[in-house]
Amino acid sequence: MRILADLPDDDIKWLDARAAELGKSRAALLREAVAAFRAGERDWIEQGFGLWTRYGQGIDGAVYEGTIRAQWTRDSGGSPGIGPA
Repeated sequence: MRILADLPDDDIKWLDARAAELGKSRAALLREAVAAFRAGERDWIEQGFGLWTRYGQGIDGAVYEGTIRAQWTRDSGGSPGIGPA
């Protein structure tokens, strides 16, 4: 769908220069800007849910807890704050 929008001349000049740098049209940049703006409106649970997994950092919570507890045992001989000073 086409729209008519009034923008200041300086913004149009900047938009045209940026579009040329990226090899995109002015309309493509505006579509991307609207999509990015809308993506920011999702609630924080939707934005964060599965975030680590999406970036290859997914690990089972119980496995992570076991790893951390094993480090406590190896490093200090017990729980944090209880080992030798």
